[in-house]
Amino acid sequence: MKAIRRFSVRPVLPPRIAALGDLAMNLRWSWHPPVRDLFESIDPQRWAEVGADPVALLSATSVERLDELAADEGFAVRVDEAKADLDRYLGEDRWYQRFSAEQGDAGAPRSIAYFSPEYGIAAALPQYSGGLGILAGDHLKSASDIGVPIVGVGLFYKTGYFRQSLNRDGWQQETYPVLDPDDLPLSLLREEDGTPSIVTLRLPGGRELRAQVWRAQVGRVPLLLLDSDVPGNDDAMRAVTERLYGGGGEQRLQQELLLGMGGVRALRLWSRLTGAPAPDVYHSNEGHAGFLAIERISELVTGYDLSFDEALEQVRAATVFTTHTPVPAGIDRFERSLIEVYFGGDLALPGVPVDRLLELGAEKYEGGDPAVFNMAVLGLHIAQRANGVSKLHGVVSRDMFDGLWPGFDSDEVPITSITNGVHAPTWVDRKVYDLASSHADVLEQDAANPLETRDAWSRLADLPRADVWTTKRELRSQLVDEARARVRASWIERGASPAELGWTDEILDPDVLTIGFARRVPTYKRLTLMLRDPERLKKILTDPERPVQIVIAGKSHPADDTGKQLIQQMVRFTDDPEVRHRIAFLPNYDIAMAQHLYPGCDVWLNNPLRPFEASGTSGMKAALNGALNLSILDGWWDEWFDGQNGWAIPTADGVDDPDRRDDIEANALYDLIEGQVAPRFYDVDEEDLPQNWLAMVLHTVSTLGPKVLATRMVGEYTERLYVPAARAGWALSRDDHAGARALAAYIEKARSAWPGVRVDHVESSGLGDSPEIGETLTVATYVSLGELSPEDVEVQIVHGRANGGDELHDVTTVPMRLEESYEQGRRKFVGEVTLGTSGAFGYTVRILPKHDGLATPATLGLVATA
Repeated sequence: MKAIRRFSVRPVLPPRIAALGDLAMNLRWSWHPPVRDLFESIDPQRWAEVGADPVALLSATSVERLDELAADEGFAVRVDEAKADLDRYLGEDRWYQRFSAEQGDAGAPRSIAYFSPEYGIAAALPQYSGGLGILAGDHLKSASDIGVPIVGVGLFYKTGYFRQSLNRDGWQQETYPVLDPDDLPLSLLREEDGTPSIVTLRLPGGRELRAQVWRAQVGRVPLLLLDSDVPGNDDAMRAVTERLYGGGGEQRLQQELLLGMGGVRALRLWSRLTGAPAPDVYHSNEGHAGFLAIERISELVTGYDLSFDEALEQVRAATVFTTHTPVPAGIDRFERSLIEVYFGGDLALPGVPVDRLLELGAEKYEGGDPAVFNMAVLGLHIAQRANGVSKLHGVVSRDMFDGLWPGFDSDEVPITSITNGVHAPTWVDRKVYDLASSHADVLEQDAANPLETRDAWSRLADLPRADVWTTKRELRSQLVDEARARVRASWIERGASPAELGWTDEILDPDVLTIGFARRVPTYKRLTLMLRDPERLKKILTDPERPVQIVIAGKSHPADDTGKQLIQQMVRFTDDPEVRHRIAFLPNYDIAMAQHLYPGCDVWLNNPLRPFEASGTSGMKAALNGALNLSILDGWWDEWFDGQNGWAIPTADGVDDPDRRDDIEANALYDLIEGQVAPRFYDVDEEDLPQNWLAMVLHTVSTLGPKVLATRMVGEYTERLYVPAARAGWALSRDDHAGARALAAYIEKARSAWPGVRVDHVESSGLGDSPEIGETLTVATYVSLGELSPEDVEVQIVHGRANGGDELHDVTTVPMRLEESYEQGRRKFVGEVTLGTSGAFGYTVRILPKHDGLATPATLGLVATA
């Protein structure tokens, strides 16, 4: 048969139920059960067949059936009610509107642009690979729920990431189903004459990269996705957005140029065509979108007659950068020569000299490679505010990048942290919500005020334990059914005959302690740590009195053969007839699978190599569904484990031999399961209730609940980063960017003069021979400021515990005041410190740049110390 040409035809809905189209095209349905129920009622069987996707369901529904539904007044009324509910959700004031009103004249941003290379919003829109995308999707959904005015920017990948299957030997196979945007909840951004809006970038060799813009509506949040598969592009240009994280270094660079620079241009189109306000803040979720700042610098240079340095400061003020990786290998790095090709010569952006761009991504620190351009370094240089995604990751990030701020201790590196959260309505099973809502209206309170919901959550500790136990068994049973179906389907794909798969009907048991483990499969996440002692694991799984079952899922990057080998090792173990009824590997881990897996587990296992898990949110989702975490103290678990919400796997910190470390930590894992986890689960009272286990579950839900919410996370981003960034940007832009011009001039002056800045002499007085708490130390210092004035600097006393050597700990800084001025720029500063603790005390004096436009004293990396 000759190849056929395929296209999609969207149905014309009868006027009485035309609102079904609006409901299907707003992805709020993916986390709003009443709308999903409405669509399921159209055709329950077909709803299941299309993967609970309203757009696909409507496309597959006959005209006759649609007419029948339109004539059913009861159904039509349900459609009207659902549309009215959506309109109310889209239009009413939420948390942010009240918060914004409280800011008064100081103001809050009208629009925040959120850039991410991937988004995990719903199974119906597969534009994600793992945690970064899921986090981005949860960020948008939670921003919608609390009314934060975000607009998302990303790329549309024609084949998404990939679909995972296994061959007979358990080796990962990848396929790339082609996505048709017309089959998805997307609409094309069009000009007033109906033609598609196009973004164009110039590339080497006289080529152009053109992209159209798809819009997904995520509740109240528009998401703009750039797609290079358009007429006018050659095959190579069409393929730029074909696969998520596909292709080599140059194609990755082209993707990131389109995401960053093209994304800014798409926002300009969006504002022009819809009247939406231009963003006050730009948030780069990881370094992939860092080129957004280069486009904005060029805009400011050409449109407002700013210099490169002035435009850079204006851009930095209103930009936020979030780093997600705790390992240098996870950062995109390009050859400097490739950047020169794409940004030099005739391709240079107006106002952006290629040498200045190269400085922004240069690894100018010990161990850095002068031949590469680092996208995380770029992200840190173009954003005045940066953060990691857990407290521990903040520490790790400051240590990773402290070379960019020489002269400062790592705890002063200007990278803060906001711990990730998860979107509860997406990940919490409806049965859990039904149980909880009968006792505390947690969801509605969360939407109303995400930062003050602890009282509502605390009431969940009083849920009837028998009801909780019954619900958890139902969820476990759901997972067992899902796992059996997936294992059977996987074996058929692996070449097995249905006749030899009767055993799949008996795998797993809804009454057995169930452990879940699912994530991407890089080496540091240690998928196979549980296999260090296979015989001991078999004994745990098949214990006649306290059996354990484990459900496992995870994808390896297509180019990562080491990860594929780990998956194959795990699959071969799960294939063993001796244990295959107690352990299962489920291929093609995605949102749809996760929504069964998290609720159905009693324990969520996470055993990364500390401290390489930046945050990890799967355990949060499991916890909200009544699971206990069994995890290495890494990522979010390091800060929120309290001894009653799960178990901490001891780490063999300091053991350099990786095999010995794995052996030690695997044995600790086995010991915990055998000695604590399983005994507590199976320790039941006369009513067959594991009271101690349920006490931990209820404690976990009631105390972790308000912490792990993405609404809490987005609220923190708003208060701590978005609002300060917007105000900093406004301050620099007033009066024809006078503030940006002044800040750039100050920075130039400070850097030029800094070689002449020094601490000449320090002296102290006020303490006796045996100082006591409450005494005051007076410090005087004589400094040379060269060409700088006292108003240009801050002179500080830095004091803390002195435990030998030259380092201070638990440091506090005290500003010193100018007391006298002398000739040739010499000044005397004085300050006092009251002794507040006993023990070894130390202090020093330092000089820092000072300007209202600097977010932190460390921003410029300039310091002079005694």
